[in-house]
Amino acid sequence: MSRHKSKAIPGRNLRLADQIQKDLAVLIQREIDVARGGLITLSGVELSQDYAHAKVYFTVMGAEPETATALLNEKAGWLHSQLYRMLHIHTVPTLRFFHDAQIARGIEMSQLIDRANRPDSYRDKPDEPEDQS
Repeated sequence: MSRHKSKAIPGRNLRLADQIQKDLAVLIQREIDVARGGLITLSGVELSQDYAHAKVYFTVMGAEPETATALLNEKAGWLHSQLYRMLHIHTVPTLRFFHDAQIARGIEMSQLIDRANRPDSYRDKPDEPEDQS
């Protein structure tokens, strides 16, 4: 039996990811200029097994996703240092930000389904000429 056997705490990864998401949301809301980066909403955090790396997924309104991604990744080091002060853990993960396109795709699919389920009288039809008698 190994003395250095890992005893993973069940659910710790998820709890830590949730806490990082909450703390980052507060930091981003307080410190990132909305005029420059848009309205950023965090949609999820995935941690590596060793807690060394975190993929942070977000959506944005009012700015291009590429602009917001570049801004957040530029601020990642500063956000990491702020998380280190807020979290009381040995290893604070390195942050990488990714735009989450799943929500936009879900909205598009929902709109397509709604359009397909409309009664025939409301579907997009070519304009019929009015009877001018």
